[in-house]
Amino acid sequence: MPKKQPAVYILASSERGALYIGVTGWLKHRIWEHREGLVDGFSKAHGLRNLVWFEFFADFASAIAREKQLKNWNRVWKIQLIEDANPGWTDLWNELVNENQNGFPLARE
Repeated sequence: MPKKQPAVYILASSERGALYIGVTGWLKHRIWEHREGLVDGFSKAHGLRNLVWFEFFADFASAIAREKQLKNWNRVWKIQLIEDANPGWTDLWNELVNENQNGFPLARE
């Protein structure tokens, strides 16, 4: 099993649709679970399958703090965060699964 890499992520139902913010130590696996409908709760009930933003951290404390920060942001700020990094609201799943040999996603252009 790969070494855990703390990450915060945002899923969306569609462009500017419902949003879900989560934290995990194994991003690829967790997003796969969401996409397959294996995670009960808000994301499954609202069809949140599209990975539209993510950020890696050196430790879990930092990742959890960031998740809490983002969950307290208003919706406009969350949308701006997504659109600054991913203006087309592209599903980043393919970017995540096509990672380089170091286990990290390839740099976003």
